[in-house]
Amino acid sequence: MAQLPFPGRSGPDAGLRDGASYTIDPLPEEPRAALRTLIEAGHEAVLVGGCIRDEITGRGATDWDLATAAPPEAVSELFPRSHWENRFGTVTLPGSPLVEITSYRTESGYRDRRRPDAVAFGASLTGDLGRRDFTINAVAWRPGDLAGGHGILVDPHGGIEDLRSRVIRAVGDPDERFGEDALRLLRAVRFSLRFGFAIEPRTEAALRRAAPSAATLSAERVRDELLRLVGDASIQPSVAFARWEELGLLSVLLPELSALRGVPQGKRLAGDALDHSLRTAEALPATDPVLRLAGLLHDVGKATTLADGHFIGHEEVGAEVAERVMRRLRFPERDVERVTTLVRGHMFGYRPSWTDAAVRRFIARVGLDRLEDLFALREADSAASGAGKPTSGGMDELRARIAEQRRAPVETRQLAIDGHDLQRVLGLAPGPGIGRILARLMEAVLDDPSRNERDTLLDLAREMPDR
Repeated sequence: MAQLPFPGRSGPDAGLRDGASYTIDPLPEEPRAALRTLIEAGHEAVLVGGCIRDEITGRGATDWDLATAAPPEAVSELFPRSHWENRFGTVTLPGSPLVEITSYRTESGYRDRRRPDAVAFGASLTGDLGRRDFTINAVAWRPGDLAGGHGILVDPHGGIEDLRSRVIRAVGDPDERFGEDALRLLRAVRFSLRFGFAIEPRTEAALRRAAPSAATLSAERVRDELLRLVGDASIQPSVAFARWEELGLLSVLLPELSALRGVPQGKRLAGDALDHSLRTAEALPATDPVLRLAGLLHDVGKATTLADGHFIGHEEVGAEVAERVMRRLRFPERDVERVTTLVRGHMFGYRPSWTDAAVRRFIARVGLDRLEDLFALREADSAASGAGKPTSGGMDELRARIAEQRRAPVETRQLAIDGHDLQRVLGLAPGPGIGRILARLMEAVLDDPSRNERDTLLDLAREMPDR
């Protein structure tokens, strides 16, 4: 921890300011060694940004950002096992904790509201700090006695005072900062929620003006920021997305979710379909952000299916909408499949009259590896409705019956034969027909698992008239 820890909610010690002595104790060996290597080679080097912010607020840094007057080529030569493949002069060192070294630079021109048109190395530390997003991230630590972790704080933009006052403030002109990179709009909100800070009025006003520019962000950057937001246990989704909505970001980035505002809900808890969706996401664990996204999107189909007080088929429509959202944001295929399966299946109903075959079909439809996800979503949906843990519908009984049937084959890959067998033994040509035959054989095995024998399945395939 830092020598002067963050005292509760009051901010850093009043003695901390630009030019103040500050000790990082302990300073891990990885950043210490990197600083020593640069300094002994004759280059100015400092710690900067989030690691200093987290140290002086007592949270403790986990990753370490260094800034240096050395050009990236020189840094790369000093650290032969490092990685450098970017125009921004960031060299990443191997190992853990993560240590990144960035050369002092200035930037100009942001026509795509993401990347500077020109990057120039050789700036001073003050110039480098002036290009950063928020004052709380524009504080540096200049090392003195590395062995003891002693150094001096460099804070030309009042970041320490803003940490003390619990304020998110743009460095310099907020319109310029947001115009340079629209991702800063989302970062401002996330930092304010994560730390419990207010956004300074001029900065917030500029954020509102710039909100439409969030549409220019790449899908990957929005996706990653979204995952950071829902994956942070210190941030409540109900607060986070309500804040996005208030600032004009939700309708730009997630219009499908925004469309739920005003859609009525017949739930015990007050609010509309958007309120309910946010509560559902919040009831799911932050350790599984993709599952939280399923909660966030589980009712998106309600925006277009309301008729006579009911949302007929909203789960099917919602699965299609959720798939579009996930693909637009370039989520991996496994995440797209997971979320759409859960949205499509969240309205399942169970009756004790189900046969064992019906239980096996339910398992096959959802997938063995998705069952606990689906139950978790159902429980979160119920809690967000004000009903608490679902007790109706025989959830415990269904779980018990699933446990009884888990060893039964429920996927075509578990069949005793495969497509090669059909081609080799029955002389069938490769193509989509093979898949259709295997699907029908799977149906037969779901009805009666004892049919999952090689000869039995081949005989059944031979009997299919349109094979």
